[in-house]
Amino acid sequence: MSLQFKSLFNKSFIHRAVLHALHSRHSALAGVALGGVLLSSAAMAQQSEQQSEQQSEQPSDTTERVEIITVSASYSRSLEQANDLKRDNIGFSDSIVATDIADFPEQNLAEALQRVPGVTIEREKGLGTRVNIRGLPTEFTHVSINGLATASGSGGRDVEFDIFASELIQQVTVQKSPTAADEEGGIAGSVMISTARPFDYPGSRFIVSAEGAHNSISEEIDPRFSVLASNTWGNWGALASFSHAQRTNRTDSNSGINFRPLERFAARTGDAARDAQGQQAVDVVARDTGRVIQDRFDNDETSRVVFLDKSGDRVYVNDQTRWGATAALQYRPTNAFSMTLEAMLGGYDAIEDEYDAAAYSASSISTLERIHAYDDTTLADYGILVLTDASYTATQHEFLSKERVSNTDFQQFSLNFDWQPGNWLVSGLIGYSGARKELDYANLKHVAFGPSRTRYTERGGETIASESAAGFDMYTALDQYLFESYEVNLENISDDKYAAELNFKHALNLAWLPVLTDIQFGMRYTDKSKQRDFGDALIQGPSEGDTSWANTRLLSDSELGYISDIAPGGAYRSNDIDWMQPSNAYARDTFRYPGFAVDFDPAEFYQVDEQVFAAYLMANWGFDVGQIPVTINTGVRGVDTSVDSFGYHQIQNPDGSSGYTSEPVSSQGSYRDWLPSMNLTAGLTDQLLLRAAASRTLMRPDLVDIAYRRSVSWNEYRFSDGNPNLEPTYATQWDLGLEWYLDSGGLLAATYFEKEIEGVVRQALTGVVPNVEKLNANGTLDGFYDFDVYQPVNADGSYRISGIELIAHVPFGGLWPALEGFGLNSNLTLLNNSLTGASTLDIPTPPEGLAETAYNATLYYENERFDVRVSYNYKDDYVERIERNMFPVYRESYGQIDMSMGYQINDFVRVTLKAINLTDEATRGYTIDPRFPTTNEFSGRRVSLGVRAVF
Repeated sequence: MSLQFKSLFNKSFIHRAVLHALHSRHSALAGVALGGVLLSSAAMAQQSEQQSEQQSEQPSDTTERVEIITVSASYSRSLEQANDLKRDNIGFSDSIVATDIADFPEQNLAEALQRVPGVTIEREKGLGTRVNIRGLPTEFTHVSINGLATASGSGGRDVEFDIFASELIQQVTVQKSPTAADEEGGIAGSVMISTARPFDYPGSRFIVSAEGAHNSISEEIDPRFSVLASNTWGNWGALASFSHAQRTNRTDSNSGINFRPLERFAARTGDAARDAQGQQAVDVVARDTGRVIQDRFDNDETSRVVFLDKSGDRVYVNDQTRWGATAALQYRPTNAFSMTLEAMLGGYDAIEDEYDAAAYSASSISTLERIHAYDDTTLADYGILVLTDASYTATQHEFLSKERVSNTDFQQFSLNFDWQPGNWLVSGLIGYSGARKELDYANLKHVAFGPSRTRYTERGGETIASESAAGFDMYTALDQYLFESYEVNLENISDDKYAAELNFKHALNLAWLPVLTDIQFGMRYTDKSKQRDFGDALIQGPSEGDTSWANTRLLSDSELGYISDIAPGGAYRSNDIDWMQPSNAYARDTFRYPGFAVDFDPAEFYQVDEQVFAAYLMANWGFDVGQIPVTINTGVRGVDTSVDSFGYHQIQNPDGSSGYTSEPVSSQGSYRDWLPSMNLTAGLTDQLLLRAAASRTLMRPDLVDIAYRRSVSWNEYRFSDGNPNLEPTYATQWDLGLEWYLDSGGLLAATYFEKEIEGVVRQALTGVVPNVEKLNANGTLDGFYDFDVYQPVNADGSYRISGIELIAHVPFGGLWPALEGFGLNSNLTLLNNSLTGASTLDIPTPPEGLAETAYNATLYYENERFDVRVSYNYKDDYVERIERNMFPVYRESYGQIDMSMGYQINDFVRVTLKAINLTDEATRGYTIDPRFPTTNEFSGRRVSLGVRAVF
């Protein structure tokens, strides 16, 4: 046993997990996740008495589709089907099938996937949105639907899972160790989604479901329904399905409480007033804390004194409409030939109203007035002094009414076939996947400058009236606020992917090489194009170009309402306050004057075209080692990628006049790779499998990073460019695991995995542009400066992630007959990683999104009529972002209880009662240490009542 393997069992792993189980608020359910794994000893003892002498049948190849999957109301049978898929796969994988997806209280596909071992999700305002595999960032995951890489409206490569309705999905497999036949692109793993096909349901089938869901904060009732119809006629089959859901959710959030380095105040210069503000800041720090700043222009020194940048109370109201449809036409004249035409369409329309009451301490005219409390011990190891309670001379108090209107459309079409002439199996597909996203963002801003006091509280942060005579209560002094602007941003993103694939597999029976059972080879071509347009407009008067309202129009000149009335659901939950501001409906009607339009800015445009040709060769080997049958899959995949990137750079006017012109630019990049892989399965007994895998994988750079465009930050004297010559991030990985398949249909499994990741993308200084003309806000010349150019680059070196996955699916009736119908489905993932140093202050920082501990446990009971399930899902603390590239901001550990109950009224009709976030947990975050909270957010409990009929 290696030292790295032993380290997984040290205090930082098992000890931490056990301590959490003992001290968690939901310690009983947390203990179930660990206890389920510990049941292995009892289950193995029982299983050993029931072993048969027949050797298990070995798997064939990973590309085969399970043709018939019965959709049943039995949760335990769906788990057995998932276990069968896992057992038959040559590599490491986990699956969920139709009953499991459609019959648990998920709001979308992302939430269904959180039950899979090693999979965690990212939540936004109470809704699962993105998927992490084995703790790696969401963009490290490759997603395909019916064999096609999925288009996305996100602007990058990551997929927005919230647009997919779980009712439309037949099967999802999370592949954690690839074969050469698998499309490359995910160093964390691949999520392979399959929709239903007609011959999955022999004969005629009609399924309809409907439900109403209630959110405890918004107090709205949201409808949801789906329908599926399928039939087969001899050699032909057709299937169609449709799903529609509405969701109104409210989230109350005390948030935005970020660290801001003292450099914001201390480095001010240029005139007497700014010099005085900068000097006052360092003088107040010395007077009230004893910390003496030696050089107020030394950013490293002043970055280690931090204050609360902003404290805000926010209410979000999300109105979402999601629809999806699938269709399949299947032709199967013989068992040796099948052709399927498939389509998947969807739309996701959302309107988010956000209402902010916030105080921006770091305004451009403010500085420190007095420090009431500070903390110089918690972050002493990094030399950081935190001003936890301070007064400021001129805080920018804000009432912000923000509206985000987004419309996403998704479509996918594919034609695929499978043909088996003799000892050959030939398969192929051609397809298209596309996504369009339109985003309209508006922000109505009223501000009031004045002294204030901002401090941490147990709930997060708050701003109260300063002791200064000019101080005021920011929530009630409405006559202090003036209109600043109504800003509108428009963004359009389009993503198009075309693909063609052809595979050949030949079964062999060679007398001179009997261990070689078959060979497989094939090729794939993909053509991808992503384009982004952006434009903005600033309204400061009643017509275009009119600025007469700026700093003259009062907040009280607008129609105001209390936030408890504007937002459905009543009183604000994160703090005991209420306030008045304009609604977004009023803002849209009032400030978008007749003829208002937003033009796209050419300087913000980019387009990335990517072509990939891949070919592979793979072989399956089968032989016995003594009494142990062994199957090995080996192969290599060659990949040739070319990138064309288009954008604009800001060029000083060639005629010598002041200002800049956006000039089109383009660049090309390319790379070639060889990706070997090996997967091994050994049947130690009929029920006990040993697996091992090793491979090299890649993740292509984010499209935003390779877009050849330039953005400018005038205040930081900095250009930011894309880099079409970025190369992929690579992972060399291996897995080792044991899987014990119980006669009762259960599973006990343990896997150790390790990944060596290299070529991580980081921002770096790559050049300098001399003598850049910088203008003041009024158009006058500020001066000529050297501007740094930063680009994303592949960082030198590598880092290692290792971990353990434990699975316990135990039907209790197989161990104790008195508990027939009861069972446990649980899994636990523990991670360790060596990556630190992403913070420019050298604060140890794990990769963003990586949670070292994650587990979920589902206790269930079912009989012929009734079933109930209670699930607890937990994800440890993880880094959400690195604020200002200095301070890691964490999402606090989060556990959630979900519940589902069902009753089969007759052979056709079933009713369900489901609950999400049953105990109404809050989402919280912090900067570096929990003593410094950033977020305290409530999204409420969701309860639904539904009916499902199958004919």
